[in-house]
Amino acid sequence: MSDEQRVVVVTGAAGNLGRAVARVFSEAGDRLVLVDRSRDALAAAFGGDGDTRLLASVDLLDQEAVTGLGREAVERFGRIDVLCNLAGGFRMGEAVHETSDGTWDFLFDLNARSVLHAVRAVVPHMLARGGGKVVNVGAFSAQKGLAQMGAYTASKAVVARLTEAMAAELRTRGINVNCVLPSIIDTPENRQAMPEADPALWVAPADLAQVIRFLASEGAKAIHGASIPVTGLA
Repeated sequence: MSDEQRVVVVTGAAGNLGRAVARVFSEAGDRLVLVDRSRDALAAAFGGDGDTRLLASVDLLDQEAVTGLGREAVERFGRIDVLCNLAGGFRMGEAVHETSDGTWDFLFDLNARSVLHAVRAVVPHMLARGGGKVVNVGAFSAQKGLAQMGAYTASKAVVARLTEAMAAELRTRGINVNCVLPSIIDTPENRQAMPEADPALWVAPADLAQVIRFLASEGAKAIHGASIPVTGLA
């Protein structure tokens, strides 16, 4: 699988990290399938569809819709080479014994179920072609449980375990599956939420995007099931 003119599916594409990831793959000449729930957010971030870009407004919790997107991407571009599972969510503040069903479902749906639905839709196409790359986004903080973050760290820990399981299942079938573990990402939302913090210590989306791009490259062909910390200067 050449690094040139690949087809890359990016979920959560309209977000801060999604835009950075789309940029690095686009600059490398790849074709993009950019996925987000909001068509308006996709249009604001990327404009319209093009010869090398497909914008897809899809609810990642709707398996039928996500499976349809996989078929549409293959019909449009003939293949899927890379899947970047960036979509996710964050909540904190509840002790485990006080965690509401709403918080639990929100975090496990966005952080874990979205990954499951995307790989169900995409991996069969990769297997049919004989190879591919999957890069998931976990969380550095989810390497252990933290107070008032039980549901979040548990949901992101699931992403790491799914990454390892998929790597064990797919490594001999030409598919690399790996995960990045960012600390706080430098976004406008995080700056607003933590005005006293020093964002210079955080991870710039563009820097995290470069790590994701590496894991999706042939340079990472010997890496399987890894969870790579990306922590900036923190």
